[in-house]
Amino acid sequence: MRRLEFINGGWCMSDEATTHYSAVIDQMTLGLRFLNDTFGECGRPRVAWHIDPFGHAREHASIFAQMGYDGFFFGRLDYQDKARRMKTKEMEMLWRASESLMPPLADLFTGVLPNGYNPPEGFCWDQSCNDAPIRDDPDLEDYNVDEIVQRFLNVSYNQAAFYKTNHIISMSCPATNPSMLNVHLVPHTHDDVGWLKTVDQYYYGGEALFMSDLKVFVCSFHWPLKTDDFFPYADDAHDFWTGYFTSRPALKLYERLSNSRLQTCNQLEVLSGPKSTSGPFGEGDSDTMKRAMGVAQHHDAVSGTEKQHVAYDYARRLATGWAHCEVLVRNSLAVLSGSESPRVFCENLNISVCPLTESSQKFSMNVYNPLGRTVSWPVRLPVNGSLYSVTDTNGKAVDSQVVPLSKSTQQVRRNRGYAKGELVFQVEAPPLGYTTYIISILKDEPPASSPKPTATRSIQNKFLKVTFDDTTGLLSSLTNLETNQTIRLTQNFYWYNASAGNNKESRQPSGAYIFRPNSSDPFVINKTAEIQIVTVSSTVQEVTQWFSPWVSQVVRLYEGHRELELEWTVGPVPIADGLGKEVITRLDTDIESSDYFYTDSNGREVLERRKDYRPTWDLKQTEPIAGNYYPINSRAYIKDDKHQLTVVTDRSQGASSIYNGSLEIMLHRRLLYDDFRGVGEPLSEPGEFFDGLVARGRLLLTLTPPNMAADVHRPLAQGMVLQPLLSFQDGTPPANTKLEFSGLQDALPPAVHLLTLSQWDKDSVLIRLEHQYQAKESKTHSQPVTVNLQKLFSTLEVLGASEMSLGANQWKEDMNRLQWNTAKASKPLPLSAKDPSQWEVTLNPMEIHTFLLRVRQL
Repeated sequence: MRRLEFINGGWCMSDEATTHYSAVIDQMTLGLRFLNDTFGECGRPRVAWHIDPFGHAREHASIFAQMGYDGFFFGRLDYQDKARRMKTKEMEMLWRASESLMPPLADLFTGVLPNGYNPPEGFCWDQSCNDAPIRDDPDLEDYNVDEIVQRFLNVSYNQAAFYKTNHIISMSCPATNPSMLNVHLVPHTHDDVGWLKTVDQYYYGGEALFMSDLKVFVCSFHWPLKTDDFFPYADDAHDFWTGYFTSRPALKLYERLSNSRLQTCNQLEVLSGPKSTSGPFGEGDSDTMKRAMGVAQHHDAVSGTEKQHVAYDYARRLATGWAHCEVLVRNSLAVLSGSESPRVFCENLNISVCPLTESSQKFSMNVYNPLGRTVSWPVRLPVNGSLYSVTDTNGKAVDSQVVPLSKSTQQVRRNRGYAKGELVFQVEAPPLGYTTYIISILKDEPPASSPKPTATRSIQNKFLKVTFDDTTGLLSSLTNLETNQTIRLTQNFYWYNASAGNNKESRQPSGAYIFRPNSSDPFVINKTAEIQIVTVSSTVQEVTQWFSPWVSQVVRLYEGHRELELEWTVGPVPIADGLGKEVITRLDTDIESSDYFYTDSNGREVLERRKDYRPTWDLKQTEPIAGNYYPINSRAYIKDDKHQLTVVTDRSQGASSIYNGSLEIMLHRRLLYDDFRGVGEPLSEPGEFFDGLVARGRLLLTLTPPNMAADVHRPLAQGMVLQPLLSFQDGTPPANTKLEFSGLQDALPPAVHLLTLSQWDKDSVLIRLEHQYQAKESKTHSQPVTVNLQKLFSTLEVLGASEMSLGANQWKEDMNRLQWNTAKASKPLPLSAKDPSQWEVTLNPMEIHTFLLRVRQL
């Protein structure tokens, strides 16, 4: 018997609503590798354990299954769902966590802990509890062993009434002391009670759960099947934990951008070789960033449910991680380009601050693309001239335009920069590589101030047309010029008045975790938008809308792009009126969505949602707004037979469809009360200048027929997650500098995403190849794709390849998971035929294949 057993095993117990699947896989890999390196095979966890996260995502279950876990326990689920499951003995189930992966690849046995976060009443001996200790000396007056044993038996038999077998999880202590006690009960005979002390024994030992599964199957026993997820989570009628989907929007964006930077750091470490970590710019590493990102996935980190000083600490760790990666990136680009000229990174381009571009007469810009396909990306650089020359690596002129700086950007940046305009142009970067642009000033005079805008009815490029209402200044329609589709589209900003917890129904206020508006009708910030700037050029067309001193937006169409960009700026959210505010933007259309809408699960597969409905129980809706909010990690959409409006986000947020044809997204929250769930302070971020946090972000909108939508929003979402990294050098690059580079021999097929490329040890790299389309969602791309591992990289010779589990802690051929019986039995995965070449891997929709490659630098 193993005396020490690890459960879960990740670098943290991650949040499930606001995390992106790539970051979840990374943090699990980090933790699992530590256990492997420290304890060997005996330390490999076989059961996942999420006692505290606030709702549970289907994609997380799929990830655990693909990592080789046999089971999953969690503590929190909706109080109505739990009551039904206790009544029907469905506290344990088989979770079929993918509609695309053939069972049992993403099947995961899942159990609900009977007491949630806590042990049974009277059995808490944690530091925060005051239950009487066990007195086992019969000579003591307070001897209580017999009483406690009898009480424990009573509790165990009571709990057994809610489970299908004689095996129950009797104890699960708080996360500060995560332990458990499993019990095997034989009816009517207390002497036959067996105490099983680990999760391992619960599944595998003797008369344990899996053996019960085999025995009772002959009696037509089956486990219930779960195919949706466990969102939203409520622990009482007016207590929906849906506010944290949006809490701390700036931290959520910083975490997402940090993930992109980490992937770039990992890739360049591999592509440039040993000199990346010890090169001309000093000692760099990727490990510091990996650990910081691992911690940031915690269910009280990127979720936004920590105290303010702790949020600062998470951000500080990410900044420290990037400082280490920044050295590595400088070294790598020096190796690949042959130029050791100083290179700078501009952290505040989103508010038009970059000292080098603001002051230099001539500079070069390196654009590194972490995706396995060529990308076209709009660049906006803060400048003070009125005319610039931009040339690519072939000396070809690139169309560019200086546009005036918006009033809201000037207000946000305050005294951190002095640029009067932005230089806008399109870059095109090769797959897994970089390209270089040379920028020279032609007219040193300040850019012309923006003219007083004339009435504008529309802006358009060759793909989209957007119209505005003459009276209100709001969006009025969106047209796809390729498909000749037009929808009515009105967009505005609103805020829900956050409950202070003082109404007659409940004393629950809104807080970091809980969203509870005191009315179903939000307040409109302004019924009209003042149009301040209209820019029409060959590179970009944009309209700046001013809604209030704390809400503004730029509506943009870039030349050659099929998406409409809405760049919103919200904050500081005013609270002088004594009202906490939950700020949303709402898109109202004439799409007949019939109360259905769709959200992604951790950035991968999409789930259907329906207003006031749960697939697995009859919902009694008690919070018509908060009870219909769901997490979106990268996108959400509404559709009918002809039209689909998809919104791609730059961070995790909360979203809903309260009205037919409507989609609303929560952007920012500023609250005045704690919600009594452990933070101990209101969610009222002070921001950099201590007058309230200003958040800025982007929403990308696409309009397509439903059968064409995935071909647009899938690559768009991946491009938002893995963004090009820009770096700058003053002056002209030295002679013999290599101005362009690709780490791939050829671009990957459109359906294939290089999810991971990371140095494993001196001679090996870890890669993950992912099919990024769901089954049947694309006529073109939802097909199997074959990739040759030896023909992937331009700087690496692949000498050997071994497939691993998704968590990279065991060889794929050694994975041997338990198979469980369900009501809807399905054939197990057939043994796959051998590939025609040992170097070829075939990816089916939503599959991820993980390999350890033995390589040699070319």
